[in-house]
Amino acid sequence: MSSKIKKTRAMEILDSRGNPTVRVFMELEDGTKVKSSVPSGASTGEYEACELRDGDKARYGGKGVLRAVENVNDIIAPALVGLDATEQMKIDELLINLDGTPNKDKLGANAILGVSMATTKAAAASHNLEIFEYLGGTEANRIPVPCMNILNGGEHADNSVDIQEFMAVPFGAPTFKEGLRYVSETFHTLKKLLKDRGMATSVGDEGGFAPNLASNEDAIEIIIEAIEKSGYKPGVDISIALDSAATSFVVGKAGKYDLKWSGAGIKTSDDLIEMAKEWVKKYPIILWEDPLAEEDWDGFKKFTKELGDKIEVVGDDIFVTNTKFIERGIKEHTANASLIKLNQIGSVSETVDAVRLCYEHGWRAFVSHRSGETCDTFLADFTVALGTGHLKTGSSSRSERLAKYNRLLEIEDKLGDRAKYYWK
Repeated sequence: MSSKIKKTRAMEILDSRGNPTVRVFMELEDGTKVKSSVPSGASTGEYEACELRDGDKARYGGKGVLRAVENVNDIIAPALVGLDATEQMKIDELLINLDGTPNKDKLGANAILGVSMATTKAAAASHNLEIFEYLGGTEANRIPVPCMNILNGGEHADNSVDIQEFMAVPFGAPTFKEGLRYVSETFHTLKKLLKDRGMATSVGDEGGFAPNLASNEDAIEIIIEAIEKSGYKPGVDISIALDSAATSFVVGKAGKYDLKWSGAGIKTSDDLIEMAKEWVKKYPIILWEDPLAEEDWDGFKKFTKELGDKIEVVGDDIFVTNTKFIERGIKEHTANASLIKLNQIGSVSETVDAVRLCYEHGWRAFVSHRSGETCDTFLADFTVALGTGHLKTGSSSRSERLAKYNRLLEIEDKLGDRAKYYWK
């Protein structure tokens, strides 16, 4: 039977924050039917691919995606009929050319990515393969270390913490299954500690707790306490990863930052670098994402020079999964890793290119979900296919986050003794 595309259509659905997003359905001539759902970010980089919204304030406060849906149904779908779903690069190139803009402003990255992901899923299903097997081949057997977001601040919460994500990283576990248990137990211990102290145990967009704390450093202290009370050793079994999302509190583009949520006041890039040096020396921090803002290339470079031999320094907003910016970062030694988000660049092929570029230059690629998610588990398979070794996809709560973790449990179980789990 043929793996040629027969039908493609899209509809508007809601993501985990109750905002509209795009779902794409694809059917092949051999009867294969799949669907894919597109995530959406909250703290977004300035140069991310365009997430097309309707702007009609009478519907969903202007956040509707009917235009993106129409672009799939009226422009993209007719162009795909008869094309072979196994020709991913050819189809992604067609989608990019149909759009014709540098940032996917015409059709929308949400429309293009939905179709691109559906194409991958359809090709895999048509060949009776798991997505990770289809994309990664027989060598795809590395299960990522989960960087579990257990405490939120910044744009992802309504509290007194500036740093957006505090993650527990079970790099010392023997398997993904055990690593997930380590950090899930730590998450529940943290909840008890917060409750015992009369603090809020409600969760933010990505499932982490969002209490009001006296300082950003207090967040690290209570997480370490939770790790220890769960029976694990900080820095041996579980370490800490941070995402400052510093663009969210930058003042202009001059290397100044307002730690507005904690009330710590105005800081310079150098101030934040000195703070980071102290924390890395004091706490078991293994990774730091976006310690400075997307325009602060000089500050990023200084940060990496000071700490790049000790921790993984990840650029998110500064690189936006775009090979053009990653290439600049490699040339200028701006970081030693790039965050990888499918919807930042808008197609599967371009995302694979970004990961491979990192590998070619000795960088790591840190795959990530978005704050507005769905229960689509494509991300889990993608991470195993590319063998990136670590993934962040939220906390041990909220079904759209747990769907990815549960999918990874399935993949590890399927691989059996072939499954590999290690940090570096």
